[in-house]
Amino acid sequence: MSKLELLNIDGEKVKDIKLNDNVFGIKPNDVVLQDAIVLYMASTRQGTHSTKTRAEVSGGGRKPWRQKGTGNARQGSIRAVQWRKGGIAFGPKPRDYSKKQNKKERRLALLSALSYKATDKEIIVLEDIKFETKKTKEMVNLLNKLEITNNKILLVLPELDENICLSSRNLGNVKIVLPTEVNTYDVINSDKMVMTEASLKKLEEVLGNE
Repeated sequence: MSKLELLNIDGEKVKDIKLNDNVFGIKPNDVVLQDAIVLYMASTRQGTHSTKTRAEVSGGGRKPWRQKGTGNARQGSIRAVQWRKGGIAFGPKPRDYSKKQNKKERRLALLSALSYKATDKEIIVLEDIKFETKKTKEMVNLLNKLEITNNKILLVLPELDENICLSSRNLGNVKIVLPTEVNTYDVINSDKMVMTEASLKKLEEVLGNE
């Protein structure tokens, strides 16, 4: 069973805590992990892109000139793809990019991502996080104490706290989620995963009982 240091809000070690090997200690499955990331990114695509074919652009109801005798190449319509403002050949049309992955594979992908995070020592667990004000400097000071100012941070809280949410609102490198909202892409996309002891227990409870 792997261990992590439990830190206080000043970044000082309080004690060692054990991680659940069923959540943070499995053998990662890279294939399922990649599938989950592709699925997440595909689901963010709207699929509303569209171009007009020669049947949809306006004009071109007759031949622009007669077939023979003009010296020009023969043309059937000004809506043809070689004409300026003509139709588009093989252009994109609205489509659904969503992919499918069963529940067991999604869970395995998330556990694989968390296991990689634990192996790479990219998880930071704090006793608790409490801010007295809603100012950005509160979050900046915390990141400075943890020495992760320039990293992408996935902050996992047991419940949404107004002061914490508002103090990180202007920081583009900090994303706040609940334990029940943690997903594979966010875990892999972050440089450091910061959570409180309570959110760690909740995450282990949610994933360990499935």
